[in-house]
Amino acid sequence: MQDQDHQKCQLFINGEWVDPAEKGRFEVLDPGKEEVIAEVASATSADVQKAVEAAHEAQESWGRTTGAERAAHLRAIAQAMKDKAPELARLEVLDNGKPLPEAAWDLEDAAGCFDFYADLAEELDDRQGRELELPDARFSSRIYLEPVGPAGLIIPWNYPLLMAAWKVAPALAAGCTTVLKPSELTPLTALEFAGIVSRSDLPKGVFNLITGFGPQAGAPLSEHPKLKKLAFTGSVPTGKGVMAAAAQSIKNVSLELGGKSPFLVFDDVDVEAAVEWIMFGIFWNQGQVCSATSRLLVQEGIADQLLGRLAEEAAKIPIGHGLTEGVKLGPLVSAPQLAKVEKAVKQAQADGAGLLTGGGRPAEFEKGYFYQPTVLTDVPLDSTAWTEEIFGPVLAVRTFKAERDAVKWANESPYGLAAAIMTSDKEKSRRLARELEAGIVWVNCSQPTFTQAPWGGVKESGIGRELGQWGLDNYLEVKQVTTYENQEPWGWYLG
Repeated sequence: MQDQDHQKCQLFINGEWVDPAEKGRFEVLDPGKEEVIAEVASATSADVQKAVEAAHEAQESWGRTTGAERAAHLRAIAQAMKDKAPELARLEVLDNGKPLPEAAWDLEDAAGCFDFYADLAEELDDRQGRELELPDARFSSRIYLEPVGPAGLIIPWNYPLLMAAWKVAPALAAGCTTVLKPSELTPLTALEFAGIVSRSDLPKGVFNLITGFGPQAGAPLSEHPKLKKLAFTGSVPTGKGVMAAAAQSIKNVSLELGGKSPFLVFDDVDVEAAVEWIMFGIFWNQGQVCSATSRLLVQEGIADQLLGRLAEEAAKIPIGHGLTEGVKLGPLVSAPQLAKVEKAVKQAQADGAGLLTGGGRPAEFEKGYFYQPTVLTDVPLDSTAWTEEIFGPVLAVRTFKAERDAVKWANESPYGLAAAIMTSDKEKSRRLARELEAGIVWVNCSQPTFTQAPWGGVKESGIGRELGQWGLDNYLEVKQVTTYENQEPWGWYLG
């Protein structure tokens, strides 16, 4: 087996570790210390071509395997991930910055995702050939579910290995071969995952990994005509580019994009419970969550009390390197991301927003991309802090008196990934859950995510759904096979 540090400078194509065509490399930083922790291969279009060709060549045989056969591979991968979970979690912290308990939770979910789709792969065998009931007894019709074909998978930096699992596991379960491109900011756990695959019995070419930058690697992957599926998670502008590229060859495409999710808190709730969920909704993973409930709409009757407690508790959140025990807010992922957050908060204040707490870098850190938990109040509806995704630990707050205003302001957004409601009125929560324009609605909580439930948004937050049965269906085509059961001529022309 090759040395792991050397493997980081290579790509995983057709079951082998190979040097990038142009020998390019780039550095990966620990965002908590601003130190280089690895050098990684930088792929170009020539490498993308090799990876896609490998996936294309492997598709026929992999696509003909049974769901039970694929399930065995998925379970083996899941077990290998569990065996390496502490090492993978620590590497995720060094690469991404998130606190270690969060990374450990992510890794548990990632391995569980492979187990879940192993079960669905087995069930897929039983779903094949389902007979439809037709109005004409002379015909029979059966439905078959077939893999869409080689899939290009492009993932973001906020949940590196978990997002890989969300795409790789259902794609393999469906019978699709894959080419995975992780973010250039956080490629290390994807490389370790490729190492797990390299030591498994997964056939060559079924999983391929290319590391590198969007223009040199992501764009050629999106544009490649031999890929039949593109699955992308990331920003709206990049997602639009992926969709445009997919349109050139009419690829099947699924997009999970940005959000500016609202959290509606009514004055009949327990304040302590509300504060806990509000904080979880915006400060988990440093607010670098596409579904983060970053717009708080709190009813006037409870606003002063709630915001007072929120300010107290937000200021107490332990900040530091993700490997430091007790830390609950790590650094942002990169210097550009930190600069974006700083600029957004300054612009919000210039727009007239008040600063309840936070609003800058913690003074105790000389290095690291740290930013304080920040709460902005009375944010104008036309401020970019209210309308655009900041992707940091920044909460924008407005108060409301009437329910209709809260719903109106919540829905006045180009995004529609998620929304949250807190109220003790069950009828109100059921009504509002249907009125809010979002693919995911949480009631009396924020951010719980389960592999069994569909994930995805409406409007500019994306197309399609991941997770659950819906995640598997992303990688399947539906084929109708209709048979005329009589032996004599149909009778239209010859009758």
